[in-house]
Amino acid sequence: MQSIQVGSRKIGPNEEPFIIAEMSGNHNGSKARAIEIIKHAAQTGVDCLKFQTYAADTITLNSTKPDFVISDEKSLWNGRQLHGLYDEAHTPWEWHEELFQVANDHGVIAFSSPFDETAVDFLNDLNVPMFKVSSFEITHLPLIRKIGQTGKPVIISTGMASMDEIETAIRTAKEGGTDDIIILKCTSQYPANASDANLETIADMTERFDVQVGLSDHTLGIGVGIAAIGYGATVIEKHFTIDRSEGGVDSEFSMEPHEMRMLKEETSRAWYARGKVHYEGTANEQKSKQFRQSIYPSKNIAEGEIFSADNLKICRPGLSLSPSRWETLLGKQAKRSIEMGERLNQDDL
Repeated sequence: MQSIQVGSRKIGPNEEPFIIAEMSGNHNGSKARAIEIIKHAAQTGVDCLKFQTYAADTITLNSTKPDFVISDEKSLWNGRQLHGLYDEAHTPWEWHEELFQVANDHGVIAFSSPFDETAVDFLNDLNVPMFKVSSFEITHLPLIRKIGQTGKPVIISTGMASMDEIETAIRTAKEGGTDDIIILKCTSQYPANASDANLETIADMTERFDVQVGLSDHTLGIGVGIAAIGYGATVIEKHFTIDRSEGGVDSEFSMEPHEMRMLKEETSRAWYARGKVHYEGTANEQKSKQFRQSIYPSKNIAEGEIFSADNLKICRPGLSLSPSRWETLLGKQAKRSIEMGERLNQDDL
C-alpha cells in the first residue's frame, strides 16, 4: 500500500505513525487560547493539528424543539440545545487563516473537518493539504463528493458506520476525484470505553477496503492508541487541550501536553517494534549469547580419559560446546589433555 504525501510528511505503513491533535472547541471561544493550544501541541512533537470548520447556522437549526436538544443522561452535553452548543464550540472562520499560519510557523501541518459544502470551498481557498470527514458526516455524500473534487487526501472517521456506509463513502470520495483515502476506526462515544475500541477491526478494514486505516481515539489515556499500532494503524487522532481543569466542550476526553508527548513517543516505539518475522536473534543480540550456558571441564582431564558428569559441568558462559551436546559427549574419550575451564570443541571428541 502506497504512502500518501501530506505537506512535508508521508502517511503510510512504512512511515512512523501520523499523530493528529484535535483542538475542536477546546479554545473556549478565545483565539489567544487557540494559538496557545497550537504552540503546546507543536512542542509535543505531533505531526498535525486539526480544526473543525462550521458555524451554528451551517450545521443545525436554531430550534428548541425536542429533536434539537440533546437528551442522553450519559452524554457530556445532556440537555444542551444543538445550536447553542455548536455556537459555543465552533472555531470562527475569520480565525482560520491566522491559526493555520501559526501551526505552519511551528512546523505542524494544519487541516480541518468541514461540515458543509461552503466550508470545503473556504478551506480549499486556504490551501489546506487534506480534509477530514467526521463520523457523523459519513453519510453526507454531497459533502464527501465535494471534498473528493478537490483532489486532496481525505481522512474519513467511521464511528457507527456499517460496512456498506463505509464502502459508499470511499466510493463517493473516489468518484469525486481523490484516490488518497484513509479511514479511521472510531467509537463515537465521549469518552469511549476501551472495551468498545474493537481494534481487531483495523486489520479487517485494511484488507476489506484496501485503504490505509487509523484510529480516532476518544478513550482516556494512551494505551488504546499505542495498541492500535500493532494492528496496522497508520494514523492516531486524539483530542488535545492545555489543561483539562480549565474546561471546554471536549476537555474531559482530551489529552494534555505531557500525555500527547508520551503518545507520540510510544506509538513510534510500537511501530518500530513491529519489525518483521525474524528468528535466531538480531545482530545486537549476538554478544548476549555468551550468557547462555555451555559444557566446560570441571576438572583437569587427561588424554584418553572418559568424559562424564564427574569431570564436566554445564555452566556459564556459553562459549564452549552447547548443552545440547551433553548426551552425545558423555562416555567419549578425550583426544588431548584439557584443563579445567578450558573450552571444548568438536576436535576434542
